[in-house]
Amino acid sequence: MSSNPVAQTVASLLPRAQAELAELVAFKSVADFTQFPKSESEAAASWIADALRAEGFVDVALLDTPDDTQSVYGYLPGPEGAKTVLLYAHYDVQPPLDAAGWTTPPFELTERDGRWYGRGAADCKGGVIMHLLALRALKANGGVPVNVKVIVEGSEEQGTGGLERYAEEHPELLEADTIVIGDAGNFRVGLPTVTTTLRGMTLVRVRIDTLAGNLHSGQFGGAAPDALAALIRVMDSLRAEDGSTSVDGLDATGTWDGLEYTEEQFRADARVLDGVGLIGDGTVADRLWARPAVTVLGIDCPPVVGATPSVHSSARALISLRVPPGVDAAEATKLLQAHLEAHTPWGARVATEQIGQGQAFRADAASPAYQAMADAMAVAYPGETMQYAGEGGSIPLCNTLAGLYPQAEILLIGLSEPEAQIHAVNESVSPEELERLSVAEALFLRNYAAG
Repeated sequence: MSSNPVAQTVASLLPRAQAELAELVAFKSVADFTQFPKSESEAAASWIADALRAEGFVDVALLDTPDDTQSVYGYLPGPEGAKTVLLYAHYDVQPPLDAAGWTTPPFELTERDGRWYGRGAADCKGGVIMHLLALRALKANGGVPVNVKVIVEGSEEQGTGGLERYAEEHPELLEADTIVIGDAGNFRVGLPTVTTTLRGMTLVRVRIDTLAGNLHSGQFGGAAPDALAALIRVMDSLRAEDGSTSVDGLDATGTWDGLEYTEEQFRADARVLDGVGLIGDGTVADRLWARPAVTVLGIDCPPVVGATPSVHSSARALISLRVPPGVDAAEATKLLQAHLEAHTPWGARVATEQIGQGQAFRADAASPAYQAMADAMAVAYPGETMQYAGEGGSIPLCNTLAGLYPQAEILLIGLSEPEAQIHAVNESVSPEELERLSVAEALFLRNYAAG
């Protein structure tokens, strides 16, 4: 065990952290209330509020955000004249997808092969526990030297923007000198990493109609325009021959000049099957962190089981477009919608609807807070130097906070390293990463206060 008292305290608190994470993971807090009961999310929010109160937070509140979800807020006063740090995480999670694909139940934290498995274990209920561990370690070793605000979002995974709009309406609430977003991850286990860029995103639903109703494929197939076939043509037009994203008018030539990502490592992290090639061109880092990426998230069409011999009159898809820093998400949305409409064949009727959006983010890595974090991570990860990486995913709140508080320094850390397999089946968290990052966050708060 490390001789550092903060590290020793965090290590002693890990069994409690595991028990608390198990309680949090048990809540089916998917913020899509057409699939999961709203009561599950409300119960998770109440659990977090109670945990903050138990740690001495004041002004703890369940914030009813405009997207019909709740975010949890609390304030822990520090010494007079101290700096203020905002700690962020989210308690909502992705659906478990195919429950049969999980080795153990998705909403039951299970220890296996040195990792803790469960939906949200890394993304981002583990982030909630990380913040609590860091604060408890400081309280046990001289006290928390800064004012701390905590905000735990209830709809980050849905991209519906409830907390962003709430923050815009109450700009004083989350104001801070520095903001630590606990929803990113190390480049690999054991390599301390701060994420300095995030891709933005837009979600667009597209619907194609060709007929007044489905028709018998034997009687009408061959001449009647099939809406599902038209939709497939449209979706195929979103990619070039090599698989790279190809949306009319959208630049896809950006490059990344930071930490590199070898194709061999990426294939292992992404679990690409033998013989299957990667898509796109440029380096892996270019493709993940500096260029747009389109993904078809879902298609409304008949399942294979029970399908009838029909020409389909209507078809829908949900399309995600990730956009790199420097590209306005609203403009990318317009380009995507125009592309979908322009590439719809046979004069079919097409309608597009944007249902979610978040801007890309780029941090100022030269700020004093980054040095405070680098020094903290050097202690938490002996022998390692803090790295800077991009993140292909989106955290829409980052740009909102950067716009509201331009003087604030923003750092992104977290538990979502590649082995965590967030958003997939068998999501897990490394308890060693939870321990080390909790130590790093505690020491960062101490370093930052002294700077």
